[in-house]
Amino acid sequence: MIAYIAHRLTIMAPTLVGISLVTFVIIQLPPGDFLSTMIAECEARGESSCMDDLETFRRDFGLDEPLWRQYVIWVTDLLRGDMGVSFEYNKPVEEVIGPSLWLTVIVSGATIVFTWVVAFPIGVYSATHQYSWGDHGLTLIGFLGLATPNFLLALVMLFAANVWFGTSIGGLMDPEYIDADWSWAKFVSVLEHLWIPVVVIGTSGTAGLIRRLRANLLDELQKQYVVTARAKGLPPGRALVKYPLRMALNPFIADIGNLLPQVISGAVIVSVVLSLPTTGPVLLRALQTQDMFLAGSFLMCLALLTVVGVLISDLLLAVLDPRIRLGAGAGHR
Repeated sequence: MIAYIAHRLTIMAPTLVGISLVTFVIIQLPPGDFLSTMIAECEARGESSCMDDLETFRRDFGLDEPLWRQYVIWVTDLLRGDMGVSFEYNKPVEEVIGPSLWLTVIVSGATIVFTWVVAFPIGVYSATHQYSWGDHGLTLIGFLGLATPNFLLALVMLFAANVWFGTSIGGLMDPEYIDADWSWAKFVSVLEHLWIPVVVIGTSGTAGLIRRLRANLLDELQKQYVVTARAKGLPPGRALVKYPLRMALNPFIADIGNLLPQVISGAVIVSVVLSLPTTGPVLLRALQTQDMFLAGSFLMCLALLTVVGVLISDLLLAVLDPRIRLGAGAGHR
């Protein structure tokens, strides 16, 4: 186990370097940079002093350097824990992301809980009542959840929440609480709005998880050890929980690799449609304006959380499923 963890940690370093290079290249692919847009706006307004300030800004942030040197400076700062300064907001990246990070964690955390709480019992019921009316109905609902685009469901939910419950459209709270200090009334307002993005974002994930859990559990229930347990008189509930259900939980554990980045990334398209003050729209805006330090540093945080999450999920899978042996094939090559 220790050797496997050390090997994975060794692989993480070049993986993150490769991701940083790809991230930098993609952000720089569009012609020009953030300041090119600002200079064009200054020229349109005829403000020459503004252009002088922007040229000074370009030199201060090294944007007049070759691209390879800009990349080296950016990666070096990241290794020192410095995420840089956002061009558009003229503030450190941490201060730009900070205000929306907690709301993103709240939305993503509630979505994860919703997904697991709903998917687990439905998946178990569908597998243990195969081809029943309940199984067919839940399967139909699952397919609808997979087929419905999140942004379309978001528009429908906004309309329904406003017409049926009187909830203000968009955002995570009523307008009067946006700049107010936290209070019980503000917390209640967040709860009134939170269920909309949770249902919208969690629908497709819940439907997919139900299908995977059902398929895995059906496969386990047909295996010989389950038949033997039943033949020995083991109660059906205990026979289900003791082995096959444990083996069928692999999809839940495997999804941990995606949970960590999802907690801080936010669903970008849904966040834009619902006007959520999460990090998703901030990242989208940074990519559109080529705000290198904001977009690049944020994407690298997501990459780091992804590789760490995958490692954690692999280790938990090995603990949960005795059929999985870490590095088992290494000695046979």
